[in-house]
Amino acid sequence: MIYKRTMAMKTMKDNNKGAVLVEFVIVLPLLLILLFASIEFGVLFYNQAMITNASREGARTGIVFRPDPRVDPAQIDQIVKNYCSDHVITFGTPNDCEVELPGTLPTASGESLPVRVTYDYGFLLLPNLDFFGAMGIPTTIKLDAETVMRME
Repeated sequence: MIYKRTMAMKTMKDNNKGAVLVEFVIVLPLLLILLFASIEFGVLFYNQAMITNASREGARTGIVFRPDPRVDPAQIDQIVKNYCSDHVITFGTPNDCEVELPGTLPTASGESLPVRVTYDYGFLLLPNLDFFGAMGIPTTIKLDAETVMRME
């Protein structure tokens, strides 16, 4: 009697293995989507922080007092683009940070210098989930940051 009960319990455990496998196959895609979405949004927020830092570096370069030669807009533009190319995660796409500066840089103490940096972040995984276009997931999102600093 005990032997028959033990064998019946063993058979039930073996049958549950198939059910666990089916549940795992159902849940695995959702877990992978959550994992990769969290990685993707982590990279997006990291890039936003790096764009903000790049605008700060450009503004800081433009406001620090220097006797001749003064910093010109091309140098500020190059500093911001160098910072972006060194720090922004691009997944192999071209790094296209755009820099907006005022027409003339401040010359007197107390004047402010705005530096605006924009970057089109291309999603790596999320647009591939939009099989039929019904969800309307964008392939890129525009990141921008603006820093305004007063000249010393």
